[in-house]
Amino acid sequence: MDFSVFIDVFLHLDKHLEVITQSYGLWIYALLFLIIFVETGLVAMPFLPGDSLLFVAGAIAAIGGMSLPVLMVLLSIAAISGDAVNYSIGKWVGVKVFSWKNSRWFNKDAFNKTHEFFEKHGPITIVVGRFLPFIRTFTPFVAGVGQMSYAKFAFYNVIGGLIWVCGLTSIGYLIGNHPWVKAHFSWVALALIIVPTLPVVWVFLQHKIKKR
Repeated sequence: MDFSVFIDVFLHLDKHLEVITQSYGLWIYALLFLIIFVETGLVAMPFLPGDSLLFVAGAIAAIGGMSLPVLMVLLSIAAISGDAVNYSIGKWVGVKVFSWKNSRWFNKDAFNKTHEFFEKHGPITIVVGRFLPFIRTFTPFVAGVGQMSYAKFAFYNVIGGLIWVCGLTSIGYLIGNHPWVKAHFSWVALALIIVPTLPVVWVFLQHKIKKR
């Protein structure tokens, strides 16, 4: 396979998933695991497909191309372990940077505010952030930098990971093969991004109105 083609497939796996499933069989599970783990576990990879990939995987499972229970288990593990790694990286970076008390990078006030935010709002941020592209990649990293208590992070990481993976694969399984959905998949993919952000926007606007 030409390298440029490989990169296109890797970055837009949701568009090529059905063909790859037919070509590579069980290896597709390993590839999906890798994509979800990297997208959630490496802060430098927020551009990888996430929501649409889970939706399409569920749709393919509905026509017998993959097993829905196996997808749910494997990809939940990938999402949860990815966030755990991302949190650990953030905590390691935070400890290193904030220990340089005489450097221009150290800001104790900013650190304390970040820590307080994640102790207070971390649970909802971690769960809702799963459904927001880019945000889901940075949330565990920043939670680690702010040293959110790991027990609390781990609990809501599991809850968010299960809801995200099982929810989107199930929706794909149920409606992904509907003719209208297949004909307007670009709109469906856009809806998967916009709809979860609406509650966040609503809360933000309410907060702004109250401050006036």
